[in-house]
Amino acid sequence: MLKKIVLTGAAGRLGGYLRKPLAAKCAALISTDIARMEDPLIKGESFVQADLADYAKMAEIIKGADMVVHFGGHPDEKPFEDILHANIIGCYNIWQAAHEAGVRRIVYASSIHAVGLHPKTTAINIHTPHRPDSYYGLAKCFAEDMAKLYWDKKGLEAVCLRILSCANVTNSRALGSWLSYDDLIHLVERAVDTPTTGFAVIYGVSNNDRSPVDNSGASFLGYRPRDNAEQFAEDILANAPAPDPRDPDQMMHGGPFATTDLGESGVAKLGLSPDDN
Repeated sequence: MLKKIVLTGAAGRLGGYLRKPLAAKCAALISTDIARMEDPLIKGESFVQADLADYAKMAEIIKGADMVVHFGGHPDEKPFEDILHANIIGCYNIWQAAHEAGVRRIVYASSIHAVGLHPKTTAINIHTPHRPDSYYGLAKCFAEDMAKLYWDKKGLEAVCLRILSCANVTNSRALGSWLSYDDLIHLVERAVDTPTTGFAVIYGVSNNDRSPVDNSGASFLGYRPRDNAEQFAEDILANAPAPDPRDPDQMMHGGPFATTDLGESGVAKLGLSPDDN
């Protein structure tokens, strides 16, 4: 069992699913977020409200940690100044503070939007070059490159989880991109408990028949998703818009982020259910 894990973004939707399984893997789970956390604390968990862009506070929180599970930051496209504050400066603070504290590994919530402007007709894998579809995706590219730099220069391990869409299946894109909450937990657990990882990239996606990505290059992590979005296909396709190969929203890996203007919400076009907000 690890001594201490730090979870950023703990008050967010995905962070909320990770608190209990992470608490089971360590003697002390330190959850943190810029927002207040309304849910009761889990046994072994404490909460610190903090801004990712506050380096001194991040260094204080991370001191003594074995691992950081970094799910904090804006989860959608925002004006560049907002992305810079939380998703770029905030990420630098996490990596530098983790290095100074002697942390072994960072598990980072990256995104498909780091490669979102690659067309779906192009098969992508863990070695596909960056092609961001937004400032949000650009920040994910920055953090992945920084993670590689800190591994090469400082020996700080990192597992970058390029999550596709971890939300209820409400549109045809999600038939390929869905990551169930159970598979999310399994993915993070494998990223934490695999003995050695170095720098690794893996796509956060369930075992979907229509998955558009190839995870075989990261099989050493032991991630074996069980859920499959095909169970939703009949209902989703019966109500889906007519297929249009000229529509970038349908043809790009980033979906609606491909045509959303810089600085404007891409999530707003995804048609998520209220439970996903």
